[in-house]
Amino acid sequence: MTAPVIRPPRSSIVSPPVIAGRNIRVTFGDNIALDGVDLTVRPGEVVGLLGHSGSGKSTLMKTLTRLTDFTADELTVAGRDVAQQNGSDLRSLRSDVGYVFQHFNLVPRLSALTNVLTGGLYDAGAVNLIGGFGRTQRVEALELLRRVGLEGKASQQSRTLSGGEQQRVAIARTLMQHPKLILADEPVASLDPRLAGTILTLLREIARERQVPVIVSLHVVGLARKYTDRVIGLRDGRTVFNSRAEELNEEAVSTIYGEHADIVEQ
Repeated sequence: MTAPVIRPPRSSIVSPPVIAGRNIRVTFGDNIALDGVDLTVRPGEVVGLLGHSGSGKSTLMKTLTRLTDFTADELTVAGRDVAQQNGSDLRSLRSDVGYVFQHFNLVPRLSALTNVLTGGLYDAGAVNLIGGFGRTQRVEALELLRRVGLEGKASQQSRTLSGGEQQRVAIARTLMQHPKLILADEPVASLDPRLAGTILTLLREIARERQVPVIVSLHVVGLARKYTDRVIGLRDGRTVFNSRAEELNEEAVSTIYGEHADIVEQ
């Protein structure tokens, strides 16, 4: 299938891409995990990744912060040449990328507020190494909890919150990093459809408000159509679809998933 030309949102046409990648390849022994993938993502854009387990979605995300070895003709993230980052430069790159996970990765016994505050540890300075957080950080963390609709639950232990609430705390924690890119790896896989829509709506709003692109890995085609701007379909480590979400038709879904495409529609 020949993918049509993707036109970025009007507001970001003059902005450089946050991610620019050409011919990204990852191999594990004789297994080719990514086979010549190109990836360009612009400010404020929400890009959905679709594909069977093992298609390369998580591997592609890992290359963006050098969590796996790769080769590429080009791979830059927020203006940094990923392959050239080492030591403190690599740590700085990783601090610029916020992660949202399927299982939230909160500290269960800590309050929602403290979990959010941990997102700012990289820039916090030595005081936070002994458990202290400044007033400015606390004000910011409370504002982020307000943004995700949880200002009234700041003092609750995260383990007492519902799954959807925990994921919103995790998003607020990510925003505490002041990320230049957000990677969401199956962020709604453990949530019911209503809560999934709430979380994906929130991620899309944040992308627009802050002009921070979001790459979100999904299994459900309907969610990708509704909540992303563009969809990249991977199959056996290769890009088989790259187009606007509304162009994700039955033919495209079959190209991504093959004969089992019907199981991912709902």
